This record gives sequence, C-alpha cells and structure tokens, in this order.
Amino acid sequence: MEAFFNSQSSSRSRWSYDTLKNFREISPIVQNHVKRVYFTLCCAVVGAAVGAFLHVLWNIGGFLTTVASIGSMVWLLSTPPVEEQKRVSLLMASALFQGASFGPLIDLAIAVDPSLILSAFVATSLAFACFSGAALIARRREYLYLGGLLSSGLSILMWLHFASSFFGGSVALFKFELYFGLLVFVGYVIVDTQEIIERAHFGDLDYVKHALTLFTDLAAIFVRTLIILLKNSSERNERKKKRRD
Repeated sequence: MEAFFNSQSSSRSRWSYDTLKNFREISPIVQNHVKRVYFTLCCAVVGAAVGAFLHVLWNIGGFLTTVASIGSMVWLLSTPPVEEQKRVSLLMASALFQGASFGPLIDLAIAVDPSLILSAFVATSLAFACFSGAALIARRREYLYLGGLLSSGLSILMWLHFASSFFGGSVALFKFELYFGLLVFVGYVIVDTQEIIERAHFGDLDYVKHALTLFTDLAAIFVRTLIILLKNSSERNERKKKRRD
C-alpha cells in the first residue's frame, strides 16, 4: 500500500499540461488501434440507446433480450477475428439487446424523473473518460496490478448477490453492493484500458473484442449510476412528503 501511495504522489508531481498529450509510450500502430476501439465503443453505445428506445416503444426488454445479449457476446468471442464484419454486427446486436434489457430500469426512471437518464449518462461518460484517459497517459502496466484486487472485489459482489438471493437482503447490503460495484467497475475501466494497450503492443489488435470489454464496463457503471440517482431521488421525494404531512 505504501508503494501505491508513493507512486500516486510521484505521478501528481510529474503532472503538467503536456501530460495530457503524453503518448510517447504508445506506438502509432497502438494509437490507431485505440482510436478504432473507442469509435467501435461509441457505435455500441448508440446501439444500446436504440435498444432502450425500442423497449420504450414496444416493451421488448426482459429476460429474453438478456439471454440474446449474452448469446451474441459468446458468438462474437467464438468467431475468428478474420470475420470482422460479422463480429462487428454481433457486437452491435449484443449492445442493442443489452440496451433493451435496461428498458425496465429506463421506464422506472421516466416515471420518476426523465432527467435522471441524461444525468446518469453524463456522469457515466465523464467517469469513463477521466479514468480511461488516466490509464492512457500513465506509464505502461502501471495499473495492471489492480486486476487481482478488482477480481477479488467482483467475486465478493457475486457471493453477496447469491447470499442475498437465497437468504434475503437488507437495505444496507443493497447499498454496499451498489456503491462497491460502482467502484469495482470504475477500476476495471483503468485496468482494461491498460490491458488493451499492452495486448496491442504484443500484436493483439482485435478491436471488436476490446470494444466489447470496455462496453461491458460502461454498461455496468451506467446501470449502477442510474439506480443510485433513482434511489436518491425517491428518498428526497419521501422526505418532502413527510414534511408536508
């Protein structure tokens, strides 16, 4: 832990405006790969937005769209990189189905306060841009050691989820899962970004798979952010009702 805080303090002391343009450790080939990854990620986000909109129109989101999204991901990962167009189509299909699966949550947000959706999207985009940008300008492999800690945190979340499903949960446990899960997936944005760069340096230029990895992180952050905003909004409304009464 002491080494971690020392590295953070030294990173802050080295920071300057030029740091924002410091991509010397990333070769031009890798930089182009990162651009393709982010462009594909943006297309996937648009696909998810279309899926959520289709749910609002026709109420298609649910268990079947979740299964379809997972199935598309598995199909994508089992398809060889040579079939690039097919893999891109599968990524867009997975994003669309996943966006439709978020539909019930979107419906709830529309009923409570439609502006929460935009707030959650802006907050998610800013968090993703900041942490992914930090990983891009950091030294190579500087944050990869966090992968083990985040994997442990993810397994804790899974066990807590199973325990609450079988034995029942509490409000405190739900809040812990929500905020701790948000912290874990924000951390994964940093680790996954650096892992993508490192893999690209060793010749893995599979931008579709890398975009899928970041899209999964982004979707998890958005869902948790929107739930937090919904919970805070409902708590504020309850307090206002009590004051009126």
